[in-house]
Amino acid sequence: MPRAVSNPPNPWLSEHVELLGEAPPAPLQVFEETARSIVSSNDSPDVPFRWSVNPYRGCFHACAYCYARPTHQYLGWGAGTDFDRRIVVKRNAPELLRARFLSKGWRGEPVVFSGVTDCYQPLEASYALTRRCLQVCRDFRNPVEILTKGALVRRDIDVLAELAAVADVRVFLSIPFADEALSRALEPFASPPGMRIATLALLTEAGVRTGVLVAPIIPGLSDSQIPEILQRAADAGATRAGRVLLRLPAEVRPVFEERLREALPLRADKVLHALAELHGGQLYDPRFGKRMGGAGPRWAAIDALFLAQCRRLHLAVRDESATGLPDVDSARSTFRRPGETGLLF
Repeated sequence: MPRAVSNPPNPWLSEHVELLGEAPPAPLQVFEETARSIVSSNDSPDVPFRWSVNPYRGCFHACAYCYARPTHQYLGWGAGTDFDRRIVVKRNAPELLRARFLSKGWRGEPVVFSGVTDCYQPLEASYALTRRCLQVCRDFRNPVEILTKGALVRRDIDVLAELAAVADVRVFLSIPFADEALSRALEPFASPPGMRIATLALLTEAGVRTGVLVAPIIPGLSDSQIPEILQRAADAGATRAGRVLLRLPAEVRPVFEERLREALPLRADKVLHALAELHGGQLYDPRFGKRMGGAGPRWAAIDALFLAQCRRLHLAVRDESATGLPDVDSARSTFRRPGETGLLF
């Protein structure tokens, strides 16, 4: 069922419409785009990769906490329901990726899918842009990392297994909640947590290396679920784990707070107070090196819990401060262009 229209004011527009009375429903709108590029570079020291591919703008999963929401404002839309229901499809993504790999400047570095919006959101079932991009990566033996909440990734196990046989491949399922009801309240159209765990098991069985991202950690709401999430992920075959504290930049805060108060009115103040405690009294610290985690004794306790469980379960910790995959040098050597003899490096 479509959500009612709810968007924070767009700071890039001079006018904002305030609805009088009940808000109308927000149906899905799909906009096909002929993109000019598909491989984006990242220079943030807080993100452990350099190159990313995002076949879609906006995300139907409608996660209340999504840090990417403000990117929709550059399109002249809102960070609220517009981000959830006005989805831009980069229909030429696979062709652009192939052209980038054929260019002289490409050196076979790992690419990350879903650096911004989820590459396995529901529209992918129809457009198959991510699948076709993975086929390009397979043809060039280019290493890949996938970050997703979408169980739809299991559809592409065949391509991922083929790629894993010739290059480094890792698939991380983002699972912030063990509790199905909490998940439905704050990430209403993402795959249920149990289905994501089952997807980890299927990928692992196919020979694809898997991991779990406990992201975001919401203090006072989901931090107590960290042990269960990690245990279930490890039981499903995950070998790595990462964590990120809830981020509420710009217009994400009112979207998250509105959904939180709607779903959990008696716990909302407690959660917001706990988050502010981790940021020196503020709900968000935008500084590099600070935005992905917290400070103070409460964050130290949360992080210690995560690390202790990783040690107990023999899960390697995904380092959010290191750019690139840990074995990036060996991964690069697998890249080659079709028709070329030998490896590029």
